[in-house]
Amino acid sequence: MSSNKIIKRADGRYQTQIYLGRNKDGKKEYKYFYAKKKSDLENIIDEVRASMRNGIDIKKGDQVFSELASKWLKTKNGNVSPQWYMSLNSFVKTFNSYFGNKKIKDITEADIEEVINDQFKINPNTKKPASKKHLKELRGTARAIFKYAIGKDKSINFNPAIEVDIPSKAQESIKRRALTDSEQQWILDTEHRAKRAAMIMMYSGLRRGELVVLTWSDINLDEGTISVNKSSEVVGGQFLIKDSAKSAAGIRVIDIPRRLVDYLKAETRDSILVCTDAHGRLHTDSSWRGMWDSYLKEINFRHGDFSPFQNRPQSKFDPKGIPFVIPRFTAHWLRHTYCTLLYHAGIDVLTAMKQMGHADVNTTLSIYTHLDSIYKRKAMSKLDTLLEEVCQRSVNPIVQFL
Repeated sequence: MSSNKIIKRADGRYQTQIYLGRNKDGKKEYKYFYAKKKSDLENIIDEVRASMRNGIDIKKGDQVFSELASKWLKTKNGNVSPQWYMSLNSFVKTFNSYFGNKKIKDITEADIEEVINDQFKINPNTKKPASKKHLKELRGTARAIFKYAIGKDKSINFNPAIEVDIPSKAQESIKRRALTDSEQQWILDTEHRAKRAAMIMMYSGLRRGELVVLTWSDINLDEGTISVNKSSEVVGGQFLIKDSAKSAAGIRVIDIPRRLVDYLKAETRDSILVCTDAHGRLHTDSSWRGMWDSYLKEINFRHGDFSPFQNRPQSKFDPKGIPFVIPRFTAHWLRHTYCTLLYHAGIDVLTAMKQMGHADVNTTLSIYTHLDSIYKRKAMSKLDTLLEEVCQRSVNPIVQFL
C-alpha cells in the first residue's frame, strides 16, 4: 500500500504526485499520475517506485518511440557496416510509420505484432509478402531498441518485443546451398567474363567483397595460395576498399587446388585487379549485378533443362524470352560450395575455418554438422541395403551361393 497522498478530482478520477528528484538546477521535480479507481492508482504508485528503485528514469518514459529509436541509431552509426545501418534505418522508418509518436511506455506487444503481420501480408517496398528473414530482422531491431531503452537509456523496464512471434506461414528466403556436381560443371564449361570470378569463389571461398579488390600480386601460383589482406563494402552503389578484411580472421592465406592454379595460369593479366568490370575498372554494385545476371542467362541457355517446354530456345536473344530454369545461384552459393568441397575432402573443421575466414569456429561447425546430417544419412542407407540383402539370404540360403 502506498503512502502517497491521493485525492479525488472533480471529474471522478484519482490523482497523486510522486517526487522524482532534483533537476540540473537543483529544483525538486514531481510527476502526476491518474486513474479511475483508487486501487489502480495505488498499484501505479507501487510500480513507479519499484521502477525508480531499479534505476528507471520515469521522465524518459514519456519520450516517443521515434526519439528513442533515433538515439539508438546513433549508437549504431560507425559500429556497423554502412549497408546494415541503412537496413536498420529502414526498419526504424517502418516502426515510426505505425507508432513513431507513441510514448514508449505505452507501446505493447500487440503494436509490434501489427507491424510484423502487416509486413507478412505485403511489404510496401517490394509489393510482395516479406520473407521470414526480413521479419526476423525487423523483430530483432525492435528488440534491440527496447533493450537499449531498458539498459543504457533507463527509460522503461519491459521489452514488449521479446514475445513477438513470426507468422508460421512466412516464406523462407531462398536458402544458400552448395552447387551440385553437375552445376559445378556448368561453371567449368561456360565461357563468360564472369567465369574467372566464379572459378575463384568456388575453389577458394572468397567473399564477393574480397574478390572485387583482389589483385594479381595477392596470388602466388607457384605456391598455390591466395593472400586475403583487404576487403570492400558497398556504399551508395560503389565498392569502397577497406584496408583490412571483414574481421581479423578474414586476413588469411588460402591454399587453392591445382585446378584453380592451372586455370589462372592460362588467364591473361590485363589489369592490376583480378576481376574487373567490362572496362577494366573496379566493379560497382550495378556492374557486378549486370555481369552476374548475364552470366546466369548464359548458363541457363546452355545447360538449362527445357524438356517441359514445347521447343528448346535456339538463341539466348529470343525475342519471346527464355524460361529461366536453373537456380539463380549467387556468389555466396559458390563460397558455400567451397566449404562443402573442404568437407568432402576430409579437411578438419579448424583448418576449414581458417580457409573460409570465419571468425567463429561455430560458423564452420554448423555447416559441417548440417553436411553430416545429409551425407551420413546417405552412408547409413548402405547399411539398410546390406541388412535387407542379409535378410533375403536368410530366407533363401541358395542366394548365398549364387
